[in-house]
Formats: sequence, structure tokens, C-alpha cells
Amino acid sequence: MSKKPKKLIDKKGRRLDSRKPNELRNIRIEVGILSNADGSAYIEQGKNKILAGVFGPKEMHPKHLSRPDRMVLRCRYHMAPFSVEERKSPAPSRREIELSKVIGEALEPSVFVEYYPRTGVDVFIEVLQADGGTRCASITAASLALADAGIPMRDLVVSCAAGKVDDTVVLDLMDTEDKLGAADVPVAVMPNSNAVTLLQMDGNLAPEEFEKAVNLAMEGCKRIYDLQKEALRTKYMAAKQEEEVKE
Repeated sequence: MSKKPKKLIDKKGRRLDSRKPNELRNIRIEVGILSNADGSAYIEQGKNKILAGVFGPKEMHPKHLSRPDRMVLRCRYHMAPFSVEERKSPAPSRREIELSKVIGEALEPSVFVEYYPRTGVDVFIEVLQADGGTRCASITAASLALADAGIPMRDLVVSCAAGKVDDTVVLDLMDTEDKLGAADVPVAVMPNSNAVTLLQMDGNLAPEEFEKAVNLAMEGCKRIYDLQKEALRTKYMAAKQEEEVKE
């Protein structure tokens, strides 16, 4: 006899972690926490714990990868062996290589790459604990790390996902919903220009469900964007106060 699938939304419309369908997980963001990086950020989104560090702009090595008219943005997304329940190999998996490319492409439109020809910027993302939606949380943190490094940007990139769980479109899927749900739609945007830098879909959705999921994800992005700006403000207000104390 086949096992009955787990009910992900109860009769009151609450999810496994008691959230409503349009509710984000608890989010905490800090900027400038790595002294050895040019820019850094840390995000906790639900049980996700993700660290991003940026190095550069600096001379590109190996030199043959440099571009005469622009800077090269390199991104490495990596999940620590202890980040998931069953220990994963420390070697980069196909998924990590793919997500490194996806995250880099989502971030690049926000950066004035033409300002730094023949240079490179390296973005390192380390997932310390994973609980679904790591690609979106990584983009949110990495964009802040780029801003913290002082790299000229058109806008911050913020990312959030929506998806379908038990015939309901929900925001910010956690791990169980991601694995057992019917679909997942990650979105990344530059809110000031309303420009979408990432839009993917995994699973099956009717056209009206897809539209609802994208709109819900965009709404989530706007809320996280406020938290991003607040995290940057907090760091620089603290730096300003330190300067005033020294004077």
C-alpha cells in the first residue's frame, strides 16, 4: 500500500511552520561581518544560514579570462558538508556549479561592469545550513556583499520564491514544501527599476497559477528589499558613530 503524502497545509490554511500562504519566514541580515573580505553579508532566512564574501575588483587571474571592456563577475556557490541532514561531499556538485552560474547571472545586471575593464570580482557563497530557498537567500546576501565592497551598482538585487503546495500558491517555500510541493518559482529583481534578473520554474503550474506565484514572489522581494536597505543602514550608522567617538 502506498504511503499517503504528508498534508502541507491544514484546514485553517496554516503551513507546517504555522505560516499563512503569503507569509515570509523570519529573516535576519547583517552586513560587513568578515574582516578579510572586501565586502560581506550574512543571512538567516528560516533555518537557512548563508554567508557571502566579495573580493575585488582586482587584476584578473588567469589573464586570458579578462575582458578588455568590462569586469568579470565570478560566483561560487557552495554547500558545507554539514549544511544538510545527510553529510554531502565537499567537492562541488553539478547543482552547485549550475547555481553558481545562475546566481552570477542574476547579480551581473546590477553591477556597472564597464567601470572596471580587465578586472575580476569574486563572490563566494557558503551555505552553512540549508532549509529550502538557498538560491534566493544567496542572491539577497551576495548583492549586499557587493554593495558592502563599494562596487558601483544600479540597485540591489533581491530574491524570493513562491510555489504551489497542496493546490495553494504560497510564498517562500521551506525545505519540506520545496521537496513535496508541486512547483517552485524563484524570482530575483532590482526593485527600483522593476527589472527581473532571474525567473525560473520547477514543476507544473497553470498560467493563472504561474502569474499568481510571480506576483507573490515579487511582493516578497519588496519586503526583503526593505530589510536589505536596513542592514546596510545599520552597518554604516554604526561606523559613523565609531568615527564620532574617535573624534
